[in-house]
Amino acid sequence: MTLLDQLNADMKQAMRDKDKDKLGVIRMVKASLQNELIKQSKDVLSEDDELTVLSRELKQRKDSLQEFKAAGRDDLVSKLDVEINVLQAYMPKQLSEQELEEIVKRTIQEVNATSKKEMGKVMSAVMPKVKGKADGSSINKLVQKHLNN
Repeated sequence: MTLLDQLNADMKQAMRDKDKDKLGVIRMVKASLQNELIKQSKDVLSEDDELTVLSRELKQRKDSLQEFKAAGRDDLVSKLDVEINVLQAYMPKQLSEQELEEIVKRTIQEVNATSKKEMGKVMSAVMPKVKGKADGSSINKLVQKHLNN
């Protein structure tokens, strides 16, 4: 079942359940996928493209969540928590801290990086391996940690 099929099925179920929050998020994701299709002038998005769109939507909400928490907007924080939970249901299983650290160590060895100056090289090699399975900021911290040693 493709992501779009899954979204359509879940949208119908959300309508039946009268779950307005979930329905709204699914509609936003479907609109983002449609916009990406138009942007790329394609008929069908690859799984990689779908994952990119989902990751972008999730990151936007997580960034907004931090802003709203800092501003003390608890009403918006709870709404965003619901949206984030709905989006995470469509994301691939996230890598554990140990798995992520192992990938970072292995990649640093593969690209022969020794200093922080080579961080960009390491990040560009790691990101495709963990796309959608880990947060970019946590990867960044791990790369920095291991390049300091």
